[in-house]
Amino acid sequence: MSIKKRKTYELEIIDLAFGGKGLAKPDGFPVFIDKCVPGDLVFVKITKKKKSWAEGKLIKILKPSELRRSGRCRYCNFCGGCKWQELPYDLQLEYKKRHVTESIEHIGRLKGVPVMDVIPSDPIFEYRNKMEFSCSSQRWLMPEELEDETIKKGFGIGLHVPGTFDKVIDIKQCEIMPALGNEILDDVRGFIKESGLPAYHLRSHEGFWRFLMLRHSVALDQWMVNIVTRDKNLDVVSKLGKQLAEKYPNIHSIVNNITDSKSGVALEKEEILIHGQDHITEKLGEFSFKISANSFFQTNTRTCQKLYAKVAEYADLKGHETVLDLYSGTGTIPLWLSGTAKTVQGIEIVSSAVIDAKKNAQLNKIENCEFFEGDIKDVLPKLTQTPDVVIIDPPRVGMHKDVVSQVLSIHPEKIVYVSCNPATLARDLEMLSTRYGVEEITPVDMFPHTYHIESVALLKRKL
Repeated sequence: MSIKKRKTYELEIIDLAFGGKGLAKPDGFPVFIDKCVPGDLVFVKITKKKKSWAEGKLIKILKPSELRRSGRCRYCNFCGGCKWQELPYDLQLEYKKRHVTESIEHIGRLKGVPVMDVIPSDPIFEYRNKMEFSCSSQRWLMPEELEDETIKKGFGIGLHVPGTFDKVIDIKQCEIMPALGNEILDDVRGFIKESGLPAYHLRSHEGFWRFLMLRHSVALDQWMVNIVTRDKNLDVVSKLGKQLAEKYPNIHSIVNNITDSKSGVALEKEEILIHGQDHITEKLGEFSFKISANSFFQTNTRTCQKLYAKVAEYADLKGHETVLDLYSGTGTIPLWLSGTAKTVQGIEIVSSAVIDAKKNAQLNKIENCEFFEGDIKDVLPKLTQTPDVVIIDPPRVGMHKDVVSQVLSIHPEKIVYVSCNPATLARDLEMLSTRYGVEEITPVDMFPHTYHIESVALLKRKL
């Protein structure tokens, strides 16, 4: 079969590729199609054709796979959040483990590295402690709505259609957010509709209402509501805040972030406290953390504790070690390890994260953690203590090659690498493998129903 762009084909999905797309191989030629499950027989249109692979758009499922299950969420085939909901959870874990293994072998060219079974999330729904919903002056209509001529496009608040910046699905119930969040979301939707103020237009950049960010503390069952607007209008936002605070005693914080940035991310120019405190408090194990509207915090609190427990297991500290965390963020890993280390040092380039880390150490009365602000390449040479253990938890892009060189030069006895991207994990482990052996990798599922997978790798210095 000769695959050509813009042509349609009947294909059988035989596998899931990294990135979550279905894989068909007509005559051995790889074609990647979104929203598919292995075993599906599908009708697709080829949208991109390269020399050695192609991408197709799903037009119709001709015969569904026996693996398919009904998704709990009505939006799972349209919103970009939970593309794997129709795949049984045990199979999700199998594919995630395999994607880690294949990345290590094919990208990292490392053979025989033990990859453990994935540590599952529990629960697999209502697990996210943070959700951000976009406002739109003209919402995207679901297929059943298109068939109803009485339904008009109008205001919507929800999540984006994948691959678009201006198409927002009006989400009535998100299944990966705690249930109360959907009630708050619905009340905010109703208030905005009645407010007389327009939603922000993602093309003209005019309008008032921009985002709704909800944060939840699992430990204390506290909620934060962050109402993001383009301009300041305290009368209207305070009225909304008062209604929410009176109805929901669990709301401990309501803030109004104001930004006229054209970016599609809720970054504030100014923050106004509307109700309660400017933060909520969450716990990881015995440690408490103050979380403000724009703080970074792992989005799956319960599984984060499993992740950090694995980090501690691999670090295997005896109490006399100096630990260095190269991407220390708000200090969660350093605090988690503080009780079994002599000292823990953290390096972080984001100023606000360093401030939060120091506050979190004070909050927990931790005195053996020290945090340094700046680029790793500038800060690391100035540190006087040689670390016994280095923790590496970089962003998705992984480590810069210069940082890899610096780690190799300080040559710690042990490295614990935490990764949210199997591809960059594999690339970095290959570079480190000149002086380190990869003892073991344990994937941890922080994001059920997505292809994303976190991993913890243990590296030991070669003799």
